[in-house]
Amino acid sequence: MANFSIAGEFIAEQNDSLLPELEADHEYLAMKLSRRGVDIGRLIQRAADFRVAVPSWGVGTGGTRFARFPGPAEPRNIFEKVEDCATVNDLTRLTPDISLHIPWDRPDDAGALKAFAAELGVRFDAVNSNTFQDQPDQAVSYKFGSLTHTDPAVRTHAVDHNIECIRIGQALGARALSVWIADGSNFPGQQHFRSALSRYVESMRQIYAALPEDWRLYVEHKVYEPAFYSTVIFDWGTSYLCVNELGERAYSLVDLGHHAPGANIEIVVARLIQFQKLGGFHLNDSKYGDDDLDAGSLQPYQLFLVFNELVDAEVNQVPGFDPVYMLDQSHNVTDPIESLMVSAMEAQRAYIQAHLVDRDALAEAQASNDAMAARIALKEAFRTDVSPILAMARHRMGGAIDPVAVFRASRYRSKKALERPEEAAGGAGIV
Repeated sequence: MANFSIAGEFIAEQNDSLLPELEADHEYLAMKLSRRGVDIGRLIQRAADFRVAVPSWGVGTGGTRFARFPGPAEPRNIFEKVEDCATVNDLTRLTPDISLHIPWDRPDDAGALKAFAAELGVRFDAVNSNTFQDQPDQAVSYKFGSLTHTDPAVRTHAVDHNIECIRIGQALGARALSVWIADGSNFPGQQHFRSALSRYVESMRQIYAALPEDWRLYVEHKVYEPAFYSTVIFDWGTSYLCVNELGERAYSLVDLGHHAPGANIEIVVARLIQFQKLGGFHLNDSKYGDDDLDAGSLQPYQLFLVFNELVDAEVNQVPGFDPVYMLDQSHNVTDPIESLMVSAMEAQRAYIQAHLVDRDALAEAQASNDAMAARIALKEAFRTDVSPILAMARHRMGGAIDPVAVFRASRYRSKKALERPEEAAGGAGIV
């Protein structure tokens, strides 16, 4: 018996009752935007073209260092994770790309997995290495670091793992390797800062040398955690210096939750754009630290301001500007598929709102030092409800006008539960 999936016919049936209201909302918004000289059709096309990848690990229930509480129909292997990722894309038409985490989701047969994903209309865009966690039967330990460890044997093991990730990614059709390391220290004097960074660059040079010609390498920074006194790659400046050392196919990757509370992330984005080293994003939201909450759930204006810098670079055709987007979240109390759908739509929303900024008016305000006019130009775009644009784009591409409602109406979880026996009700640790 074939595994259950939400059929296109079911999505169309659910859309039928919502379409008249959507068309009315679309017509009203089109009239309002036309007064500002904005063509709603062009915005719908931009919304249709926007893409954000979903993480293979994101379709499972997350957790904290205290506990994890699995939900019904949890995916038990990478094939079931791909099914859930494909469901997100079927309903939103935003997420055809999957970012794989190795070794959590190392495939036994990469060719079979690639073919399976293609049948479901999805593909693999990047692979993520894991040198922050010891694996069963691992010959060395990452307790005191990986690519920066004082022991050359540990560094070699970490380098070899990243090269293995590249080989798996090639077999899957991926085109990038994303590297985040947890290396750092918890006490003053524990680590020689300059030597640790030198060892990092030396290790990364070996990984970069193994990179295929058509691949990118992303370096991700994080201000703290799990190391609490110092982190080797702790800010965008360190990341930028490292990718400059490595070569033209190395880029900085910005995770929105990897900064100190209150950090001005949009200026980090602007700097990396200016230096032509912005590779992409891990999108999420946070209140205190690396909370990995749903993108746009707490600070939607900050997300908009980030996309304002991105769209400014896009419309001005800044050289080397070609970022990728991925959701990186931990869904502890929500359905992971619902959170991924809503988060993808929130990223798309911020992108379209940023396209509504009157760039000429903003530039004039900046040139004349008119802070109020500049603020109004941004807020006018941010306050515009672009929901009809996003929904119309989904509808025209065969997606759901209301993805969460369709997902729930399909009874996806209860039907998948028949295919996936329930796991234990609780557990410890982050997944």
